[in-house]
Amino acid sequence: MTQALEPSTGVQRALLAAYGGDGEPAQVCERMIDFDEGVMEWCYRHIQMVRRPSATGARPAASAGAQYLATTLPRPAFPDLWAVRTEL
Repeated sequence: MTQALEPSTGVQRALLAAYGGDGEPAQVCERMIDFDEGVMEWCYRHIQMVRRPSATGARPAASAGAQYLATTLPRPAFPDLWAVRTEL
């Protein structure tokens, strides 16, 4: 992803409607949140692995990679889903 997704009030209204029924659409939304959370957790663990020195010595190139990866961590793939969860 080259740029952060911008929140959309139209998408958020549709998501609130999906959650309002508490049926299958709400369950799909929750599974998307679970997936997004899992990806963010995996990214965090990947960053920590990249930051560790190798057994043969420090890896200076890895620090630049870890710095880049750290900038991508706080970005959820589904920001509108995260935004509406506070309104439920």
